[in-house]
Amino acid sequence: MTVVNHKDRKTIIREAADRIAPSRDKWIERNDFYYQQDRDYMRFLIPEGQSVLDLGCGTGDLLASLKPSRGVGVDFSDRMIKIAKGKFPGLKFALADIEKPGFTKKLGGPFDVIVLSDTFGLLDDCEATLALLHDVCTPDTRLIISYYSPYWEPVLRLGDKLELRMPQPEVNYLSTADIENLLHLADFEVIKTEWRQLLPRRLLGLGTLVNRFIGTLPLLRRFCLKTYVVARPLRGAEKPGLSASVIIPCRNEKGNIEPAIQRLKPFADDIEVIYVEGHSSDGTLEECERIKAAYPNWDIKVTTQDGRGKGDAVWKAFDMARGDVLMILDADLTMPPEQLPKFYNAIASGKGEFVNGSRLVYPMEQGAMRFLNLIANRLFAAIFSYLLNQRFTDTLCGTKVMRRSDYRRIADNRSYFGEFDPFGDFDLIFGAAKLNMKIIEIPIRYADRTYGETQISRFRDGWELIKMVVFAWRKLKAF
Repeated sequence: MTVVNHKDRKTIIREAADRIAPSRDKWIERNDFYYQQDRDYMRFLIPEGQSVLDLGCGTGDLLASLKPSRGVGVDFSDRMIKIAKGKFPGLKFALADIEKPGFTKKLGGPFDVIVLSDTFGLLDDCEATLALLHDVCTPDTRLIISYYSPYWEPVLRLGDKLELRMPQPEVNYLSTADIENLLHLADFEVIKTEWRQLLPRRLLGLGTLVNRFIGTLPLLRRFCLKTYVVARPLRGAEKPGLSASVIIPCRNEKGNIEPAIQRLKPFADDIEVIYVEGHSSDGTLEECERIKAAYPNWDIKVTTQDGRGKGDAVWKAFDMARGDVLMILDADLTMPPEQLPKFYNAIASGKGEFVNGSRLVYPMEQGAMRFLNLIANRLFAAIFSYLLNQRFTDTLCGTKVMRRSDYRRIADNRSYFGEFDPFGDFDLIFGAAKLNMKIIEIPIRYADRTYGETQISRFRDGWELIKMVVFAWRKLKAF
């Protein structure tokens, strides 16, 4: 009787990796456009200076390109790990099977970012493997999965036969929905999904043009070669006992200063209120000082902004705030102060990391917003939802809430966008989206102002929004 020794799938994959390891760099060089485009987008998702764990690291090229403060690569191919250690001695590489419980114990976690690049389809049990990663996660860890789109399976198989790409073992081609479902089963929450590289070849510059200007368009982007899914762990997300700072920018809002503090109900054990006066002509500054003295039971601070515009006022107040949670309340009180506890609870419960108010869900008071403004706000919200890969129904609601620690990360990475924002809203929104924060919206019942006049100009600000769309498209899509 003849005994046939059938190798298991994992052994076949490991042996294939060992065979290709010595020539891996040559294959990367041969398909340098594809790999460079992939690395560029991964660097967009992962700021420099993060602690990064790369699972299925190969010979370490992607990990090194991310310039981590602490980089750890794991692979189960001994030859891959030996080559990686020789190429990048400043990084740590470990030989391990990431599907075996306990492999995380020697990695020195937790990590800011965990990467599975082109690894997901090689796993026998994706859900179980994802569940193991909680051992090296904090609630702020981001998990990034990049993988080939199943639409490209016939093309990639043809590339294998023609020897146009690096030899690959038999893999599973998972859809975006499959990956998102597996993340959900393993207690991870998807933050956003993106698709890149409609044309993974240079073709005399055509590939760059197609990927930048065509491959990022709605609908068409779903047919790109690479899918990128960003997720966060759900375990341990609650953050009880947080203090809060309520920021109230105010310019010519004298009549709203006292109602703001009267209507603000205690929602945390420790709350400070910061009035930021904006060079008013109606006595707003004096009224703020009067209210500070008249309400000694509240921790009230009063300051005058140095420059102009709401953004300048908010930045100054955020820099001086001591609360764990930073909350913006516009002084016109069109967002009812009574709604602030909802925003605080969304942060404290861990359901969101950046909470945005939405005026366009519930019916609003008569006269609260002009019809053309309403239509424009809905249009721009849809555009920015596409640009940011997270859902928005209203980008210009003044109420925005986040942890102070997250704002510091936004401020530290402000150089990517620059001080561009004339509204004071998009600096925070773009920054939160760039850092892969979980953005949620809380609907409010938008009220008409009872004192003063709006400082919004329909046509001037509409033109600024159009310029903002172009700016965001260049910085977030067409790069």
